[in-house]
Amino acid sequence: MNAPSIKAVIPAAGLGTRFLPATKAMPKEMLPVVDKPAIQYVVEEAVAAGIDDVLVIIGRNKNALANHFDRVTELEDTLHRKGDMTKLERVMHSSSLADVHFVRQGDPRGLGHAVLRARKHVGNETFAVLLGDDLIDARDPLLSRMIEVSQGQSATVVALMEVDPSQIHLYGCADVETTDEADIVKIKALVEKPSADEAPSNLAIIGRYVLKPEIFDVLERTEPGKGGEIQLTDALEVLADDEQVAGPVLGVVFGGRRYDTGDRLDYLKSTIRLALDRDDLGPELAQWIKELAPQLD
Repeated sequence: MNAPSIKAVIPAAGLGTRFLPATKAMPKEMLPVVDKPAIQYVVEEAVAAGIDDVLVIIGRNKNALANHFDRVTELEDTLHRKGDMTKLERVMHSSSLADVHFVRQGDPRGLGHAVLRARKHVGNETFAVLLGDDLIDARDPLLSRMIEVSQGQSATVVALMEVDPSQIHLYGCADVETTDEADIVKIKALVEKPSADEAPSNLAIIGRYVLKPEIFDVLERTEPGKGGEIQLTDALEVLADDEQVAGPVLGVVFGGRRYDTGDRLDYLKSTIRLALDRDDLGPELAQWIKELAPQLD
């Protein structure tokens, strides 16, 4: 999809405490999912949706992210001399995906604050936000659909997914009403990480947003919420409550394959699921799992 005015913002300034000690010196976004770091999947998703300008919001000790998307001429020359063109192509792929920029968040004050750091780069244009630990399967396009809805209805768009009610406390949750399109709902209200009893639905916010520039002014006024952080969900709640600010807030309900790499167990599951789909790894891995399974009884 051609979306020349759309830029992507990837917040990647979190400390990754759930993966310590692995993330003591390495950003969690650089943890490999099979043989690519998680953040590369996210940038590839943005590119597949027609985006060629990506801003990554980083924190301290995150230089590995910038290095990954830069050229490594010594490695390229070595692979070229060896004639290993397959590996050379894979190494060069990450440095030619898109124009990737970086800005520091400074103090980790929440997702809303991280998005606010993108204001100068984005300017007065609609933009996409993709969370670095939420991977969407390339076979199930989501972002391109969200951009289409945003442009067609001049709306802020949030990705939603049905989850088990017992898990809703881990997510932002949407109170919605249906529309004429099966995969689109109108968001009436949003709640950040409610208990199962307080949740207005089982529709959870997953890590994809298409935001209009008015969100920045709202974020400037947003007080710290849960966890003492500036929550993007709280700012979106303001927009949902008053369409005069920036038009409607809509949700695209996603029913495809999503991989959560922000949780240790889900990270392992995601790696296995994606490896099973690989022609070069899947058959042998599947056979090993079959052999292992009886030993787990």
